[in-house]
Amino acid sequence: MTEQALRPHAEDAFAEELAALAAADDRPRPARWNLSPWAVATYLLGGTLPDGTVISPKYVGPRRIVEVAVSTLATDRALLLLGVPGTAKTWVSEHLAAAVSGDSTLLVQGTAGTPEEAIRYGWNYSQLLAHGPSRDALVPGPVMRAMSGGRVARVEELTRIPADVQDTLITILSEKTLPIPELGEEVMAVRGFNLIATANDRDRGVNDLSSALRRRFNTVVLPLPATVEDEVDIVARRVDQIGSGIDLPSVPEGTDEIRRVVTVFRELRDGITADGRTKVKSPSGTLSTAEAISVVTGGLALSAHFGDGVLRPSDVAAGILGAVVRDPAADRVIWQEYLESVVRERDGWKDFYRACREVTV
Repeated sequence: MTEQALRPHAEDAFAEELAALAAADDRPRPARWNLSPWAVATYLLGGTLPDGTVISPKYVGPRRIVEVAVSTLATDRALLLLGVPGTAKTWVSEHLAAAVSGDSTLLVQGTAGTPEEAIRYGWNYSQLLAHGPSRDALVPGPVMRAMSGGRVARVEELTRIPADVQDTLITILSEKTLPIPELGEEVMAVRGFNLIATANDRDRGVNDLSSALRRRFNTVVLPLPATVEDEVDIVARRVDQIGSGIDLPSVPEGTDEIRRVVTVFRELRDGITADGRTKVKSPSGTLSTAEAISVVTGGLALSAHFGDGVLRPSDVAAGILGAVVRDPAADRVIWQEYLESVVRERDGWKDFYRACREVTV
């Protein structure tokens, strides 16, 4: 019996939706695309097909952003998704690749130690030592495989990759070819190939992109959720998806606490309360939507295993404290001031105030 994956790839988790879209999709498709650009956008944004199939939204945000991203992939320019932490860059990247190519696994994870071989190719050293450089000894990387198969490759956290390694992409993106000097050969990209990179706004200055490389990308900035309702919806959907795979209680039981977590994060992030009346200090952490998802998921686990299965303030309080207080000295003072001046005075939040106060002191 095959064990269920803890976190299936997008093309597996949403296989039924992708198949329904493909069956209903009668619009022109670019070469080697599984879906038309219209269907890809529908897959990300959600909708109802003529046969009644409901496509769940994968991204909650301006439609135009998704349309520009999808249109970019249909051209010869690569796509750079830029935004602060927690704006769903990786999530959007994965779903775009799944919808376009049916394969989101052609991935290079950018770190300070990412080598050039991760983007280009490596070698099977036993073959290399035994027979010298040859096609049999060559180990193609994700980008090379995407070029050969006309699929979409992904590079996560591009600005964390050393600058000299980043520039390996220039020839690939401009000439659509990858030289293999050891063999006197090259791999030429076939139609359908493109690349999606993500970069963090907070990482500007870590390894800035060269102007030559930046010109090869069309940059799409993913904003933070525009409203509390949007952010609550995003958190609830993602927590529900995560929770279903690890047998946690359903999200509707904890909607009130999700709204509180989101409200706290937004106010501290924005430096002002939701009603615009009180300015507050912002802590050093990002307090992103992704962190709100983590706090709520952790709270659901507490309520499931040590409570009655209903998400309560005491289940999320410690997670909020951990997300807000990154600098033990400065952030703790900011959090205590916010608790006393805002949370304590808010109608209907007494139980939340007591739970947060209990874990703070």
